[in-house]
Amino acid sequence: MTVPCPLCQHQAGVFYQFKQRLYHQCDFCYGVFMDPALWPDRQAEQCRYLEHLNDVEDKRFQHFVSPITQAVQQFFKSHHQGLDFGAGHAPVITHLLNQSGFTIAAYDPLFFNDDELLKQQYDYICSCEVIEHFHQPANSFALLRDCLKPGGRLFCMTEIYHEAIDFHRWNYKNDPTHVFIYHRNTISYIADKYHFNKPYINGRLIMLEANSR
Repeated sequence: MTVPCPLCQHQAGVFYQFKQRLYHQCDFCYGVFMDPALWPDRQAEQCRYLEHLNDVEDKRFQHFVSPITQAVQQFFKSHHQGLDFGAGHAPVITHLLNQSGFTIAAYDPLFFNDDELLKQQYDYICSCEVIEHFHQPANSFALLRDCLKPGGRLFCMTEIYHEAIDFHRWNYKNDPTHVFIYHRNTISYIADKYHFNKPYINGRLIMLEANSR
């Protein structure tokens, strides 16, 4: 049984099946995704996100997002315009960068749904623990690229799958809202497809710089 990959539309075969869980892996972009019939609806997603008792003042939460906030502060200055895409109900990245004098707006389709923010262009976009939730990753990455100025940077954080991982024991897949999981080759595909320069990957941090197309 094959199904089309939601990122690149190539056919993907069965990768992992256990009880009621079914995942496919694309032979072209190497993305691993939950069978679309099992994806949670918007209400179930919101309930799951609200289980995360995040607080912008929580030092552990601040430390968790620090790879992104540190990268922003390395490459940009306070006058640059940023977007915290998929900020969640506790937009800690926005909070921390605002405290440092940066100008950044929080957007989230469930909690800060201001579509006007998606009609602008930014010097940088942060997306922390977001891209694994994309039901339509092709459309979502096209949108993010359109929201970046030439030379702008997209900073993402997610767990990258690689072949040394025991998928059966890998806890990251067990979150029912993690519907699309990325391989390093998937990130390279995204860079080529959506006009980014060669991606930078360091652990969970992914940095993509928009080229001139």
